This record gives sequence, structure tokens and C-alpha cells, in this order.
Amino acid sequence: MLRGSSLPLALRPFTRLAWANLLAQSAEQISLAAVPMIAVLALGAGPAQTGLLAAAQTLPFLLLSMPAGILADRYSRMRLIIAAEALRAAALFALVVLALLGHLSIGALAVIGFLGACGTVAFSVAGPALLPAIVAPEALGTANGRMELARSGAFAAGPALAGALVAWAGAPWAFVLATALSVLALLLLRHIHAPARTPAARRHVLRELQEGAAFVAKHSLLRPIALATIAWNLAWFALQAVYVPYGVGVLGLGTQGLGSTLAAFGIGLLAGAVLAPRMFRLLPIGVAMLLGSLLSMLAALLMLATLWLPSGALAGTAFFVLGAGPPLWTVAQITLRQHVTPEGLLGRVSALFMTAGAGARPIGAALGGLVGEGASLKAAIVMSALGFVLQFVMVLASPLPALERMPTPSGDADPP
Repeated sequence: MLRGSSLPLALRPFTRLAWANLLAQSAEQISLAAVPMIAVLALGAGPAQTGLLAAAQTLPFLLLSMPAGILADRYSRMRLIIAAEALRAAALFALVVLALLGHLSIGALAVIGFLGACGTVAFSVAGPALLPAIVAPEALGTANGRMELARSGAFAAGPALAGALVAWAGAPWAFVLATALSVLALLLLRHIHAPARTPAARRHVLRELQEGAAFVAKHSLLRPIALATIAWNLAWFALQAVYVPYGVGVLGLGTQGLGSTLAAFGIGLLAGAVLAPRMFRLLPIGVAMLLGSLLSMLAALLMLATLWLPSGALAGTAFFVLGAGPPLWTVAQITLRQHVTPEGLLGRVSALFMTAGAGARPIGAALGGLVGEGASLKAAIVMSALGFVLQFVMVLASPLPALERMPTPSGDADPP
């Protein structure tokens, strides 16, 4: 139910936001997949250059999440989202123009990819902070579930669609589609009327950052979520860094086998996103979060079993289960954050969690590569599995599993 109305959720401004999110996520995933394909196939990019492109597209998540959180608390979140999507659309349109004129280069792809990612960061930070203003507390779980379903669907379908367009119609058309989707998202966003809010008082930037960090660090529910998020990302990116050589050298997989096992993650992600809203309604909030964390640990143990039973099917099953857990965890923890965080801190808290995840990614990838190179690929798989076990232990040892209902906005949960 929407705040101030008895009309169903689907008939209110959230519908526009949900569709805009789907279009924006699709535009992002298509462009993320198309850029390295075009760089390699059309521009002859090597590993160092594709690495540069990947860094340009991910660096804003680490550098700009916290500034975006401050802006989301200081100013209109709806205007920030619109500006973010306008920046993404402009960056994508620039890629279309350069592709049509034959002026694409690695440098241009990197610069424009960085700008587009800046828009993604601002949208991703301001969106969860805006949601409580247009959705009633009891409907936040359903709303977050639909947003996660859109993200998972775009993640699963975007790369395949980008590959098909690049192969069949050429580079420009992938960017044309991504631009069109982004513009449609922008049009939907411009017709959302969010309630007016009183922005947070301006103080020194460092003090505002400290305030958000202190709130998370002192909160008995948010602190273990943040720590588990860091551990999960470390483990996941360590696994990503070594899986391809592990799949080839240890599991004996070819190109098709590698593609199939990696695609299982996207399928699991989509399946988990479809089931997450229903599970969120049926299970206590703490059990839902524990289940999401447990699935990741079980997936890690399945991958660990391939050390003794080298099998592409077993690795694919591990990736499927690994994909199924995050949607349930994400829907539950975002909804919990929205309930317990004061309105004036929503932007900074959202940004802090994004920064925690983004900061862990390059560290996890580096650790996976170093252990895989210095010790062995099998040792890197073991290290990744330990990370997934650690995130589960963090959740299990926290007050989260005992949480039967959403806590009050003032802070921690009511006593069981």
C-alpha cells in the first residue's frame, strides 16, 4: 500500500519507478556487455586495455558512492535520480554518435563508461533512499522485491542481448538500444511526483560521512549486515578471478562448458529474484536473511566439492545456488535498512553499503589472483569458500536470525 492511499501498490508512483528501474538496469547491462566486446572485436584491445575499461566502469562505485549519499540527503532524491539517468543517457548517446562516425577508441570508451557509471551510482544510492517516501512501510518488502527482480532480469538478459546485437547488426545498434531504454526510463522518472522533504542540514562533509558510518557501526543489526556484505564480495570476486583458469585447468571445461556454468549464476539470480518476494512474505525477516546467506555458503561447499569430483555440472549447480541466494538477502537487508535508518541518513547509509561492497571487489579479485598464482588454483577456491562460510557465520552469530518482524525506526529490534 502506498503512503496516504488505499490504492494498490501497482497503481501508484512506484509503478513508474519500477519500470524506470527495469529500463535503466537493462540499458546499463547492455552497455557493460557491449563495450568490452566492441573493444576486442572492433578495436583489437588486449587484456590490459579491457582491464582499463573494466576499471573505468567500476571505479565510480568506490569513489562516488559516499558523495552521492551526501547529495541524496542534502537535496531532492527524485531530482538526483533524474539527473543521474540523464547523465547515463547522454553518455550512451555519445557512444552512438562516435560509433556511427567511426571514431570509437579505447580512451573514449573508458571516459564515457566512467561518466555512465557515475549516473548508475547516483541512481543506485538515491533509489533505495527515495522508496520509503512513496511506499508505505508494510509494502517496502514487496517494492524492494520488484526492484531486485528488475535488476536480476537485466543482469541475466542484458549480456546475451548485447552479444546478439553486436554480432548481427554491429556495434552502434547495441548502444542505440541502450540509449533508447535509458531515455524511456528518464521520461518515466520525470512524471514521478515524490512528496516534498526537508533536506538534512549542511555540515562539513567529513562530519556527515562520520555520522552515517557511526550509525551503521553502532547499530546491532546493520553492523553485521555490512561486515557480511564485505566478506561476501571478497569471496565472490576471488572466485571470479580464478574460475576460468580453474575451469579449464582443473575441471577440463572448454569454452561452451565455461559459458554454461557461468550462465547458471544468472539463471539462479533470476530464479531467486522471482521467489524472493514470496519468501519474504512467508518467512520472518531474520530467517529470510539467514536463508539468503546460507545458500551462498552451500554454493561454496558445492564448488569446493569439485576439488575431489571435477565436474562442470557440479560447478554449474554451485553457480546456480550462488545466484539464488543474493536476491533474498538483498530484498531483506535493504528493507530492514529502510525501516531502521532515520530519513535524513538514508542516502549516506545506502552509499556506505555500496562503498563497502565496491571496495571489497578489487581486493577480492587481487587476493584470488595472488593465491591462484602464488599457491594454486585449488587454494584460491578454498580461500573463496572460506569467505562464504565466514559471511554465514557473521550472520548466524548476530541478532539477525532471531528477528521475527521489522524493528521500529528508532533503532534495534524489539525484544523477541
